[in-house]
Parts: sequence; structure tokens; C-alpha cells
Amino acid sequence: MRTYLSAALSAVLLVLLTVLVPVSALSAWVDLELDDTDRYLAAVSPLASDPDVRSTVATLVTDEAMKNIDVGPLQETVGQFLHETALSFTTTEAFRRAWDSANRAAHREVTAALHGDDGQAVTIDLAPVIAEVKKELVGNGVPFADRIPVRETSITVLSPDRADDLRSSFRWLRYCSIWPAVGTVLLLVLVLGLTLLRGGLRACLTAAAVAGAGLLLGTALLRIAVAVGRARVLDQVPGTDRAGAAAVYDALTASLRTTVWIVLLVGAVLAVGGLVGRALAPGHGRAGRPHHG
Repeated sequence: MRTYLSAALSAVLLVLLTVLVPVSALSAWVDLELDDTDRYLAAVSPLASDPDVRSTVATLVTDEAMKNIDVGPLQETVGQFLHETALSFTTTEAFRRAWDSANRAAHREVTAALHGDDGQAVTIDLAPVIAEVKKELVGNGVPFADRIPVRETSITVLSPDRADDLRSSFRWLRYCSIWPAVGTVLLLVLVLGLTLLRGGLRACLTAAAVAGAGLLLGTALLRIAVAVGRARVLDQVPGTDRAGAAAVYDALTASLRTTVWIVLLVGAVLAVGGLVGRALAPGHGRAGRPHHG
């Protein structure tokens, strides 16, 4: 009877940890990073140097400018020149400042889209960036630079439909905050501590191995969730914005991928340590043998 009870408790522990790991990581991520303006900016600010983001910005600036320029047979040549000039500008400090300004405004859209009403997309308005590009190019005497329109020109990061699909999940994760993570740690401590006190070293090592397996399965689910989320988000992003949106998504979920590796390491240590420790523990292999006096 005791063996069946131990197996049942081990199965419950395995399932609980498998579920708690992705829920804990995602809810803490939403509360501590996605909802926090400073952490959000810290994640996306380095993207000012990302080749995909720089190329996307330069292309959007060029396309908007060429709508107001008609030079006949020189149209393509002028377009290439403006694109190269805009791309060169994306290496400057002025571009990085404009990029941060655009993303500070974008974070307000993230908050509104994921916690507000239906039908709101998440975009990065490049108007501040375009204004800086125009100012720089006009100052350098670049032909036709004065015709670059400064108006809302956005990179779509999350379509309205995808925002609507994710909204209820994000609200629930935001409500959970860091408490699932706290609960996971407390569960581990309580289970290992109680099994050590009530069942001895070998029972504790068995629980550690089961807990490690649960953490490993949980990290697998978390990694799958991040990958599936990426595919679903980018699926409805316009093709011209997809490279830039992918860079933003990867930057924002970098902490989740780091969490995967950390929990994976902890799980592996618990699982391997528990199994090896149980095999080497005193009394291994003698349980259940009859004693002959």
C-alpha cells in the first residue's frame, strides 16, 4: 500500500512541476518585464544595432520618401541612394535615441493592446526616427531629402487578431504575477524537506529525481510555448515588417530562453543527483530481503 501511495504522490509531483514551470516563467515575465517600461526598453534598445531592424527601418523610410519623388528614369537610382543613406544613418547615436523614443511609445501600445479593448495592434511608430533621418539628410545636403514625409509609419509587431487571441491569457498571467514561481520553489522545499524527515535519505533522493524530471518536462513545455508563440505572432505580421518584428519578439523573450536553461540545469542536477545518490545510498538493494537469524 505504501508503495502505491508513494508512486501516486510522485506522479502528482511530476505533473504539478511540469505545469508550474511554464506558468511561473510566463506570469513572472509578463509582470516583471512586459509590463515594466524600463525593462521593456532595456530589452529592445539594443535592437537599434540589429541588422534586420536597421534594414526594415531604412526600407520603410525609403519607400515613404519615394512616394513623393518622381525623377523619371532615375527613380530606381535615387531610391537606392536614399536607402543606402538611410541605412548609414541607422548606425548613428541620433538613430539610437529616436529608436528608444519610438519604443517608449510602443510600450504604451503593448499595455493597451494586451490589457485594453479589442482590435488594437501593437506597432512601433517610426515617425520620430524618420524625423531624425530627414533632419540629418537635409543637413548634409542630400538631394530630395526635404521631400521625406514625417508621418506615422509603423512596424507591426502584433496584429489586432493575435492581440485579441492573447489578451485573456495575458490578463490571467498578469494577475498571477510572481506567485506561481514562489509556489514552485516552496513546493520543492516542502516536498524534499518532508520526505527527508519522514522517509529518510533514500526517499528524499527519490523525490529529488522525480522533481528534477518534472522541471525538465516543464522547461520543454516552456520552450515549445515560446517557439509556438513566435510562429503565431509572426504569421500575421506583414512580410515587409516580419524581420523587424521577429527581432523584437526574440529580444523580448530572451529572458524566457535564459530561464529555460537555468531551470533545465537545476532539473538535470536534481534528476541525475537523485538517481545516482539513491543508487549509492546505504541500504540500496537490501530492502525487502528476508532476514535469517
